[in-house]
Amino acid sequence: MIKTSHVLAPLALTLFCSAALAQASGEPAAAEASAHTLTGNLSLVSDYRFRGISQSWRQPAVQGGFDYTHASGWYLGNWNSSVSSNSYNNGASLEVDLYGGYRFDLAPAWGADLGLLHYLYPSARLNSAPAQPSANAYDNTELYAGLSHGPFSAKLSYAVSDYFGLKGDTAAYAYWSALPNRGGSRGSTYLDLNYNLDLGDQLTLGLHLGHTSVRHYGELSYTDYKIGLTQDWHGLNLGAALVGSNADTAYYQAGNSAGADARKLGRPSVVLSLGKTF
Repeated sequence: MIKTSHVLAPLALTLFCSAALAQASGEPAAAEASAHTLTGNLSLVSDYRFRGISQSWRQPAVQGGFDYTHASGWYLGNWNSSVSSNSYNNGASLEVDLYGGYRFDLAPAWGADLGLLHYLYPSARLNSAPAQPSANAYDNTELYAGLSHGPFSAKLSYAVSDYFGLKGDTAAYAYWSALPNRGGSRGSTYLDLNYNLDLGDQLTLGLHLGHTSVRHYGELSYTDYKIGLTQDWHGLNLGAALVGSNADTAYYQAGNSAGADARKLGRPSVVLSLGKTF
């Protein structure tokens, strides 16, 4: 926060006098708390679910990232996960998320969060024909606004790019199967609702409900849910959750490189996780 000079002058004088008195009395001056916080995280999950849809072809994934936060409320972060090449063709089988924003108090007991998030899939390109990569990337950029109150939080995300590469010339070849050309999907939204209940003994019940609305492609819109338990155990985060959606399986499925063994990516299943924050 920027402070004017008429505030800085008496503040500096007060700090100087406090330090001088502490030294004169033989007591050490208290160390000033840092305005900067850097944390990291690493986890292993039995299935990477994004908005209810498997990104790892219903296989395990490795994930991790870091977050920088300033006391003023500004923050930056990076999060990464392995993904399946059956869903993200021709690439490095990696998702890289880059984000930044500002958190602040909106009212007593109410918090707000405004930010920008970019999803990057290095080298991954949608096919323009079977097994023929195009110049079209899966990358996606969203603006988001969130509210929190006690154990409840809500966030609305708005795509300022075509939704994960979906547009007129890619609709027929995206992993969700053939769709008619209706132009771009910029303006798609995701509503994210969460409620976390502390059960005691470092055990938390998490409830989630979300809705994806894909602009111009209503067939791809769906609702997802998650009911999970997390436990802090000797510094490790253990989790188990039922995750699912009502996504149309005709679109949300992916086969292997040979085009066989199609898997329903939004089908309900139990997801296990093991993580560490440091």
